[in-house]
Amino acid sequence: MCPSYKRFSSARHESGPVGNGAPVTTSPMRISVLGTGYLGATHAACLAECGHDVVGVDTDPERVARLRGGRAPFHEPRLDQVLRGALDAGRLTFTTDVTEAADADVHFVCVGTPQRANSYAADLTALWAATRALARHLRRACLVVGKSTVPVGTAARVRDLLRAESPAGEAVATAWNPEFLREGHAVDDSLHPDRLVFGVESDEANQVLRAVYSALIAAGVPVVRTDLATAELAKVSANVMLAARVSLVNLLAEVCEAADADVADLTEVLGLDRRIGAEFLSPGIGYGGGCLPKDTRAFMARAAELGVADSSALLREVDATNMRQRSRTVDLAVRLLGGAVRDARVAVLGAAFKAGSDDVRDSPALDVATTLSARGADVRVYDPRASENVRRSRPELTTATSVEDAVSDADLVLVLTDWPEFSSLDPVGLCELVRTPRVLDGRLVLDPVKWRAAGWTFHALGRGGGH
Repeated sequence: MCPSYKRFSSARHESGPVGNGAPVTTSPMRISVLGTGYLGATHAACLAECGHDVVGVDTDPERVARLRGGRAPFHEPRLDQVLRGALDAGRLTFTTDVTEAADADVHFVCVGTPQRANSYAADLTALWAATRALARHLRRACLVVGKSTVPVGTAARVRDLLRAESPAGEAVATAWNPEFLREGHAVDDSLHPDRLVFGVESDEANQVLRAVYSALIAAGVPVVRTDLATAELAKVSANVMLAARVSLVNLLAEVCEAADADVADLTEVLGLDRRIGAEFLSPGIGYGGGCLPKDTRAFMARAAELGVADSSALLREVDATNMRQRSRTVDLAVRLLGGAVRDARVAVLGAAFKAGSDDVRDSPALDVATTLSARGADVRVYDPRASENVRRSRPELTTATSVEDAVSDADLVLVLTDWPEFSSLDPVGLCELVRTPRVLDGRLVLDPVKWRAAGWTFHALGRGGGH
């Protein structure tokens, strides 16, 4: 057993709630987090909240400067508060110099693994760059822990690279500890997770991770200890299951429209079945963001490499069904406009892929808005949080400063992100602002009775004309 592991396994921890701004560990560990994007910045801040001494490392000086100032480079509820608390307490620092992280006891690799260009497979360029940059500075026993979502088999390659390229050689251990964060709930998911998964190859590595998360474990969070490969599969498998569920309920919604049935009532019936449950039974314009689409495709790509492509064919239909929701939304919008799309004023309420986030990566809402704009519509987009990202990624679109600004003189209003403020809109007041009171509810957040009573022509995905 390495001497550093002995110290970790004997660390004592105070009892008490996590997330109240006070450290909970009497023997803080020195931890580095490589990559300070959505996952890394949240993980670094929350580890510091738990009492550890954390250094976040990133190659982007602008991002590092922003984090040093206590501001996340993206919108995530409560994260700025946690960042500032940890920075003020002296438990959290950020740097562009990986050598400042070399003496850490535990190193978490939290870099992005986006979809590879012209392929369904994951792009691991950042992962290998971060691992190699770290490896050359590791001169003593430590644990390198992957949190990035990667194709199964990657962890073993990371382990071999670290042993081959670090001066500490065999003294560097590798583990995998997947994340299960939901955008808009990432701080709570970090400090109060449903479960912790430890993919380890030794009791020593397991004890290190138990020390890192001792406050959470003491609070009753269940731990699943497993091997590297199973831990790698945990996050992507969860996303594949969720993606399949969303696509299935959207298939049901499509059938409901054709049969003049009401998918809202149908999903209520299904949700009351204890075998099914109500979570992720909300039909709409499809899933998006930086996880579900690319993880589903990466799973298919890796399955093909492992020789089980035929068995994963179901996921191609899941992906295709999801993408069809976007085209179905565009087609319905065009039909509501009587086919006269060019120069029609279309208000799009929502651009982020989900409420609670400013993330527009692979956003179905933004895809619909862009497609209608390309067909000649005058599209005005309003989102409470994502407008800056819309302007950056889709400069051809016009962004509005408010709902009222977006719907002014509109021929059609589309509700495409489930922000709470949209469900509470006043249809009577908005009816006076539009040119034609027509609305398409792509997220089932509006009350059809209320909107029709206010004079609107109301349509919703998954609801027949009478619903």
